[in-house]
Amino acid sequence: MKDKIISLFSGAGGIDFGFEAGGFDTAVCVEMDKWSCNTLRANSNWKVIEDRIENVSSEKILNEGKLKKGEASILIGGPPCQPFSKSSYWFNGDTKRLNDPRSNTLEHYMRVLNDTLPQVFLLENVFGLAYKGKDEGLKFLENALNLINKKNSVSYSFEWKVLNAADYGIPQIRERVFIIGHRDGKKFQFPQRKFYNTNKRIQPNTLFEKLEPYRCAWDAIGDLDKLKTTSLKSDVGGKWGKLLPSIPPGENYLYHTERGKGEDLFKWRSRYWSFLLKLHPDKPSWTIQAQPGTSIGPFHWNNRRLTMREMARIQTFPDKVQITGGISNIQKQLGNAVPSGLAEVLALEIKKQFFNSTKKKYPTLIPIKKKRLKKITFSKKVPNEYLLEKV
Repeated sequence: MKDKIISLFSGAGGIDFGFEAGGFDTAVCVEMDKWSCNTLRANSNWKVIEDRIENVSSEKILNEGKLKKGEASILIGGPPCQPFSKSSYWFNGDTKRLNDPRSNTLEHYMRVLNDTLPQVFLLENVFGLAYKGKDEGLKFLENALNLINKKNSVSYSFEWKVLNAADYGIPQIRERVFIIGHRDGKKFQFPQRKFYNTNKRIQPNTLFEKLEPYRCAWDAIGDLDKLKTTSLKSDVGGKWGKLLPSIPPGENYLYHTERGKGEDLFKWRSRYWSFLLKLHPDKPSWTIQAQPGTSIGPFHWNNRRLTMREMARIQTFPDKVQITGGISNIQKQLGNAVPSGLAEVLALEIKKQFFNSTKKKYPTLIPIKKKRLKKITFSKKVPNEYLLEKV
């Protein structure tokens, strides 16, 4: 019998599918987005409660999951906390953070933890939650956990770390904070990184660190490059879509600035980093965005939007999973997800440390290294319409 999961803020199931690959089974999910719920139902037999977390009692979660208090193996979830995101800083400067009503998702996660008392909990969030000097969200969670321990005579531990998904074989640069605790006070040791960035000057000491090179975009989606059709509209439209072919793979709009090698079209650092950002096949992808604008990447090196399967591959979802909905719904689901491969890495480690698993298993969702034979080119010609005025 597999260890049972209570899943909150499940989204499209990024964590769940990873934990499933790691030997767990989701007993019940709570998710408010109808398209995410459609995806969960289309790809699993998990019990899905479609509602806002504040409307769902802990008793209902236990009943729907056919669980008793203290019976679940693990509570997982990534409460959506826009007040702590990097994008929030970009658009609004410093944020209200805990005073922002959107941060109450943390409270409801801790409420369910208090009421269900699983053996282990895992909480994922944007790394802004742990910013030095602005870590009131992290402190709130730790204080809440102390109250849970006192009230229920338990001893949940509280171990956290910011992980870069690329360090664990995910073909994407994506930093998130993970908090893991055990009901009996056992401390979780986060797994050491297994991959390294070959583009950095300082290389790992391979005598002590047996690391592999980062998995790259080509490893994830190179075999999909020959597909003639896509499940999503792939053209990059808007005012700047026709400029994308003149930007080399791995570059963004900065290529066309006074400090770049292209035309002097934009002021230096006048746009968001992902503006006209294009994947490089030999590097990990940048973070897949949940709600990108018309000209916000990352885009494919073939000057188009990524397909559903390509985004899912970069997020290391199992190939069996089909994300349901239209263009914006699919992008939102995948952009908000935790990479399933990273969740699997953590699940296997949790199994080993907390559930006495002795099976040595390599993560199944990490892409294998693929040799690239095809040369990637780009057009250096800039359409005349962009040469008329610097923006």
